[in-house]
Amino acid sequence: MREDNVIREEDYVLIVLDDKRRWIVKVRAGGELHTHKGIIKFDDLLGQEFGTSVKSSGDRQLIVFKPTIADMSLLKMIRSTQIVYPKDSALIVIQCGIGPGSKVVEAGTGSGSLTSMLANFVRPTGRVYSYEARKEFLDAAKKNLELAGVSEWIEIKNADIIQGIEEKDVDAVVLDLATPWLAVQLAWEALKGGGVLTSYSPTIEQTQKTVKEASKENLFGDIQTYECFVRKILVREGKTRPETFMVGHTGYMTFARKLIKKT
Repeated sequence: MREDNVIREEDYVLIVLDDKRRWIVKVRAGGELHTHKGIIKFDDLLGQEFGTSVKSSGDRQLIVFKPTIADMSLLKMIRSTQIVYPKDSALIVIQCGIGPGSKVVEAGTGSGSLTSMLANFVRPTGRVYSYEARKEFLDAAKKNLELAGVSEWIEIKNADIIQGIEEKDVDAVVLDLATPWLAVQLAWEALKGGGVLTSYSPTIEQTQKTVKEASKENLFGDIQTYECFVRKILVREGKTRPETFMVGHTGYMTFARKLIKKT
């Protein structure tokens, strides 16, 4: 990560007109962004600080920001599968205690949205081991992870995690699978004592089966399930109110901590 805050050639930038009109583009000398509010010349951005404003040929003022991992996930990544939304990714990272140096096993990789979030937090000394059984998803996922700038901290495996987890003494295992309950025992074997298992599922039936499996034979304790909602508020003088439409249900997240079996 660079220490300066200056826009350079080949940088991705987030150009914002308003809440709904936002673009992520790569800056190249001589290049342009064409919008219905006029043209932005990339030469006008080079050497400027992120956070600066720029005027389009249509005399509209736009702001140029450095895109976050969440911006990349929502606006730029190729979606070969449904992504895990940033609101859910954030809860997963916090509940699992993931930070610099953490070792995390994930399955499946999918489009790589959650993978990129996990890698962003484990760097510079941690590692994400991401299992994906479907080879057709991997090319898009790898491109997305390179786009997010986190490939260095990820090892992608074209393998079905149900067939086994190679890593041991990991800090967290994050499952985004159709049948996560089949990987619960494997997750227990891979985790260090007190390590966290997370299962992300769109239906309550999947969640019930996973919780039932995690509760067997004292494998896991402190089992909790959450659903996360984020509602945007339109703040305007005299007429502040919640936004009319919102992203509602996305998934149920179950968290469980590994117990050490007594012999």
